[in-house]
Amino acid sequence: MKRVEGRTRSVKELLANARYAIDFYQRDYKWTTKEVEELVTDLTERFLDDYRPEHPRSQVEKYGHYFLGSIILSSKDSGTYIVDGQQRLTTLTLLLVHLHNLQQGRTEQKQVPVGNLIYSEKYGSKSFNIRVQTGLEDSTQDERYAVMNALFQEKEFDTSGQPESVQNIYARSQDIQELFPEKLSGDALPYFIDWLTENVHLVEITASNDEDAYSIFETMNDRGLRLSPTDMLKGFLLASIGDSKQRARANALWRSRVEELNRGSQGDNKDGDADAIKTWLRSQYAQSIRERKAGAKAQDFDKISTEFHRWVKENAESLGLKHSDDFLHFVERDFEFYTRQYLLLQRASRELIPGLEHVLYNARQRFTQQYLLLLAPLAPDDKPDTIALKQRLVARYIDIMLTRRIWHSRAIDYSTLQYNVFVTMKAIRGLNPHVLAHTLYDLLKQQEAEGTSFASSAGLRLHSQNRYAIHRTLARITDYVGMQSGDQSRYLEYVREGKNSFEVEHIWANHFEDHQDEFQHETDFAEHRNRLGDLLLLPKSFNASYGDMPYQEKVEHYNTQNLLARSLHPLAYQNNPGFVRFVEQTGLPFKPLADFKKGDIDQRTNLYRLLAERIWNPEDLLAEVKA
Repeated sequence: MKRVEGRTRSVKELLANARYAIDFYQRDYKWTTKEVEELVTDLTERFLDDYRPEHPRSQVEKYGHYFLGSIILSSKDSGTYIVDGQQRLTTLTLLLVHLHNLQQGRTEQKQVPVGNLIYSEKYGSKSFNIRVQTGLEDSTQDERYAVMNALFQEKEFDTSGQPESVQNIYARSQDIQELFPEKLSGDALPYFIDWLTENVHLVEITASNDEDAYSIFETMNDRGLRLSPTDMLKGFLLASIGDSKQRARANALWRSRVEELNRGSQGDNKDGDADAIKTWLRSQYAQSIRERKAGAKAQDFDKISTEFHRWVKENAESLGLKHSDDFLHFVERDFEFYTRQYLLLQRASRELIPGLEHVLYNARQRFTQQYLLLLAPLAPDDKPDTIALKQRLVARYIDIMLTRRIWHSRAIDYSTLQYNVFVTMKAIRGLNPHVLAHTLYDLLKQQEAEGTSFASSAGLRLHSQNRYAIHRTLARITDYVGMQSGDQSRYLEYVREGKNSFEVEHIWANHFEDHQDEFQHETDFAEHRNRLGDLLLLPKSFNASYGDMPYQEKVEHYNTQNLLARSLHPLAYQNNPGFVRFVEQTGLPFKPLADFKKGDIDQRTNLYRLLAERIWNPEDLLAEVKA
């Protein structure tokens, strides 16, 4: 093996004016929302441990450091190639693009330049820092160039027919926009960028040829089989079961369930078992969480996340693990029960299961913390009907809570809601359905008193950071109108991605000149145009064909679409008895419109608000238990 170099590099040192290539035969960019959420959460949480608004920016140099692992490079005459680490480097680049875009419009003094960490220029040609090697010299031929350029310029990008890597890059960029904490988007932003680029490090291992680089990669990944936290927890629990037959039975159960958890929804999920065990232990046993201040120590909630095997061992007595039978029951009763429920809830987050529809709705808002709350009130001796009722109640509560926050433009990311989830989790732990329903209802009423009701807001407005959330909210409203009029649910159709997907469309085309009778300034026109009442959910192909038309021409085509769009056309009230009955029974102010003016957007916004109050109604929780 020729010379191999390894050194620690900051993100800035690694990416500044760099050009890395990926051989075309390497695997695609594969990260999912889960991996991106973990990275964004880890980085932002670590930063927030030290950040204080009163600090000068120079104080960031003294903040703690974060190690992001190692990358393996192969240095050849044709350039530097990534052998291992493209997933992390690609995601880091997407995060930097988001940070670059968040800074637009700020004064130079309040900006931290990151452009040279995202791309470099040579002879007037822009090249993004990571590109798939195609053998073509023109950087625009890189399959990633178009999507990266669109993201950098904050433009929408059609992923139809694009390679898997390109589709994933665009999807993960949307994830980052949704997951990045709102509290870091203000005055804290330059501090975070300084910390990310200077205090986050990776170990760069560079070999002089591919053969050596891949040898290093294989050695680092294949030599020895390190025990996972799941393996160590199993070893501790099974070793404490005295009867050999019972131990063998518990071992068979454990192995079978771990295999099931690790199969996941789309092939192998190497962390599926650990995720399930963390969720179970946190939901039932975590009594404390780390305070939000510098130097605060990790508590139950935090320790379970990082070292649950050790936490169980250290807290065995408080968990009731004293005798052999206790350990047996912990595996055969508790582990079996909570991981089985976890698997069910995972399935409910991917498909519409009658009674658990709200689990899917919450998952489509990318709220991964819902499993903690959904498991919290359950007990192993609950009857199936009781389990299902508790899950419906909690899922509906989460749905209402999330949508109200979205309605008020409040963040729903992991960091923002973690403490809220922890407190709620403890409050509902082990409750019977009747008490659970009233507890959740009271929580919603308390939030309502704090200004989160639908009526206390003028309504949602579309902007670049909330398009995904508005899409999901419109999907629910659109689906509700259809179902209440006698149609089958089309929610999964409305939220699907790729070919034949649906998009948020403005009723008004983006032509200020056509509305100067009502608006003197283009900014006022744009603000009104982005109100919820001017938005519909329509097929991407419809938007491409009719989106630029004036309303009077588009409304004829709306009559071929979903009922929320059709309600603008008079024929919806003549040839649709189910819809007419729905309107008459509810008294909702639906009406056809020959023209669509400023006042009509306001009225339509009010209609959407009234629909939201019906869809996300806290009284439904009490109705579930017939209180």
